[in-house]
Amino acid sequence: MNDNTHPTRSWLDSRLPFLRPFCQHMTRFPMPPVNLLWTLGACLMVAFGLMVVSGLFLSLHYQPDLAQAFDSVEAMERRVPSGWLIRSIHTGGVSLLFAALYLHVGRGLWYGSYKAPRELVWLSGLFLMLLFMTTAFAGYVLPWGQMSYWGATVITHAVEAIPGIGHGLLVYLLGEDTLGGVALHRFFILHFTLGFIIAAVVGLHILCLHGTGSSNPTLDSPHPDRTTRPFAPFYVVKDCLAVCVFLALFAGLIFFLPGLLGKLDNIIPANPLKTPTDITPEWYLAPWFAMLRAVPSRLGGLIAAATSLLVLFILPWLDQSPRHNATYRPLARIGLGLFFIAFIILILAGMNRATPLWVWLSRGAMLVWFLTFLGLLPLAAYRERRASDASTQGDAP
Repeated sequence: MNDNTHPTRSWLDSRLPFLRPFCQHMTRFPMPPVNLLWTLGACLMVAFGLMVVSGLFLSLHYQPDLAQAFDSVEAMERRVPSGWLIRSIHTGGVSLLFAALYLHVGRGLWYGSYKAPRELVWLSGLFLMLLFMTTAFAGYVLPWGQMSYWGATVITHAVEAIPGIGHGLLVYLLGEDTLGGVALHRFFILHFTLGFIIAAVVGLHILCLHGTGSSNPTLDSPHPDRTTRPFAPFYVVKDCLAVCVFLALFAGLIFFLPGLLGKLDNIIPANPLKTPTDITPEWYLAPWFAMLRAVPSRLGGLIAAATSLLVLFILPWLDQSPRHNATYRPLARIGLGLFFIAFIILILAGMNRATPLWVWLSRGAMLVWFLTFLGLLPLAAYRERRASDASTQGDAP
């Protein structure tokens, strides 16, 4: 019997008429000759799926209560069958998810994926990054360990520096003056709810991508390749291979390097009366923590951290060069290379003590961050537009 007249398929088509065109679009979606960096999106989706499934399991046993939160996490690992494995998947998954996420954003910066007509792809992706950061921060508080409590205290009280409304806003967010039972319950609800919001925004991000198509990394090269291939089976196979490598790294992290999954201070119950000698966040939030420490003023640090993200959102309008690939843009290549180094320095600075050396390195890295996006990339775009206009006029009869 022909598949098109199969009773089950006919029944489904009559009730979901959009399903077949959607599946055909996904399989036939034309892809330019992209490299392996374009497989990071598939790795992110798999990591996010693992986080959702493991998080739902953990939520069945977690108690968002000051007296029981830490003990419930310990009980998951020691008394719940395979609980240690599920929690390791969740805590290790967030590190690999952010590693893939930052590489994904870095790929977009290097290949100019933020340029027209893909501004909405870029903006929705950055919004996803903010949602992931917020979700990770809320989840970091939930074990109610010593580092969770004090790290969250430092971050949340940065809001108090906002003139006039700071203290009131802090009390409104936490439900009280300091981190306590109300705040812990709110962080649990926030962490749980944001997972489903992220799933919806991922769908929006993919919709924006399929509306404009994927960028071509070869267009600025001396020999551009404009050929396209359908997404299935060519790029499905490539994505599956990348996911297999990603999962192998994931398994290696969980089974052979469990010490990298969390801080030793966080296996101690939270003690509001004893401040740790050194308060440091997880590595994926460390760059912005380093910015908060690098500026003497709490308000100044908060503004610097917020502005560092804001410049990424307005980048499509700061860099309007006709070229995309930084490989063929000398000034942009230098600027983005320095930015990547600065980002790594901020991670290291945020994970180490606030010694004078790390503070000054953080300030230098912040300067590079802002000079790259507010100076070097707009300057490169101006020069490249002028060169393009001169070339156009020279070719005109």
